[in-house]
Amino acid sequence: MQIVDTHCHAGLSWFEPVELLLTQMNLNGVGKAALIQHRGCYDNSYLLECAERFPGRFKVVVLVDTSKPDAPQVLEEWAGKGAVGLRLSPLERSPGPDPLAIWKKASQLGLVVSVLGNVANFASDEFSSLVAQLPDLNIVIEHLAGVKPSEEPPYTAYKKALSLANYPNTYIKVGGLGEISVRPTVLGTQWAFDDTPPLIEMATEAFTPQRMMWGSDYPPVSSREGYRNALGGVREHPAFEDQQDREWVMGKTAMKVFKFER
Repeated sequence: MQIVDTHCHAGLSWFEPVELLLTQMNLNGVGKAALIQHRGCYDNSYLLECAERFPGRFKVVVLVDTSKPDAPQVLEEWAGKGAVGLRLSPLERSPGPDPLAIWKKASQLGLVVSVLGNVANFASDEFSSLVAQLPDLNIVIEHLAGVKPSEEPPYTAYKKALSLANYPNTYIKVGGLGEISVRPTVLGTQWAFDDTPPLIEMATEAFTPQRMMWGSDYPPVSSREGYRNALGGVREHPAFEDQQDREWVMGKTAMKVFKFER
């Protein structure tokens, strides 16, 4: 089974160099990964250099300073250097006469947009309207739409965020169970959570496995359950007990959306 990690960070001024990510990938049988630029860093040179140094292992999702009027042109330059995606927030807009200029530029360039936000952002009518206006743009919702372990039934806002699945150009990332579960007070010899809310099951019902993808959130995941457990928790989750469903979530969806070569 091809395993693709769709949510990793690497850097020199923040987080870890890519070699440490590669160590985790190699230890755990992860063949490919999407390098997602971390917030506040608009120089994407290091990530693109990583993709060049390790051919076939990485695709790069960049950041640009969208407050500047030349952001669409800058994005085109990064795309010309090999970027396959852009990271935005749900309510991020461009200055000038067209607030959706940066989103439209990503669509024009054939890029994927990976979106970081909270449940309220994703559940907003404003974001739903944006998605409706850009049917040719693949939009990937990060971190299960930003849902937190503190979210309680009946999960009203989360359900509304999941209604974005009604747009066929949307996808959703599933991180490790540590993102949505409270750390046990007493840790046993085997990794486990005392209780995990049914958030992955709800996302699966809305999006189906063909529009879901696993992302470790390395290296922040190291302060939660760790890379190996984040991988195993999703790969072995009961929502994906069907082998074909598991293959979509663990790699096939990402191979298609991030345009990895087979």
